[in-house]
Amino acid sequence: MKTTPFLASALALFATVGAFAQSVDEIVDKHIAALGGADKLKGVKTLVMEQSISVQGMDIPSKTTLVLGKASRSESTVMGNSMIQVVDGSSGWMVRPAMMGGTGDPEDMPADQLKQQMGQLDVFPLLGYKEKGTQLELVGKEKVDGKDVYHLKVTGKDGQPYDEYIDATTYMVSKIKRSMNGQMGEIMLSDYKETDGIKFPKTMEMEAGQMGTLTFTTEKVTVNGNVDEAIFKKPAK
Repeated sequence: MKTTPFLASALALFATVGAFAQSVDEIVDKHIAALGGADKLKGVKTLVMEQSISVQGMDIPSKTTLVLGKASRSESTVMGNSMIQVVDGSSGWMVRPAMMGGTGDPEDMPADQLKQQMGQLDVFPLLGYKEKGTQLELVGKEKVDGKDVYHLKVTGKDGQPYDEYIDATTYMVSKIKRSMNGQMGEIMLSDYKETDGIKFPKTMEMEAGQMGTLTFTTEKVTVNGNVDEAIFKKPAK
């Protein structure tokens, strides 16, 4: 059969697309393996992370409790005042002290904030991404802090895209770029430490506009500890 220029171009394009898709899967597979392996990650049902948040010279203790894919509760203490954010299924509530524009009583979480918080219920978003209906695009190979990274554009079922940058040597996520409260923000992740065979970033840095840089330092991670799901229920005022 004679190969026409059009057919040759189509075959070349098909081969290129196939190789490109394969390279995305190879990157994801190596990333999952570097975190601890698919079997380990699939076995995680609950997480409790105790952190310190450094901002403008203050160190704020914080605790986040997660039932993966279902619920989360983050609680921090600022100058003696509790700040709480909870997602439970498809609803969310929060407590803000007066110094942050709240009343100190439980209130419903705004829809845009709830949507953002719900996206964080999946701690390992690239694990089984096809089954989740997530789309990945390999934008290319770039540099972050002088290191080679793979730039992936991630679009979940909610249709909201964000960017992940995976270190080309360690295959750990070194940067996430996404919309936060209506503005594009960047989170830098580093110093991964292992807990129960799974690696978590000990340090996360996020630019917070006028507040400067927020630095999250994870002091302790508890995997599959007992969680009383009553903590996610909105209390009466």
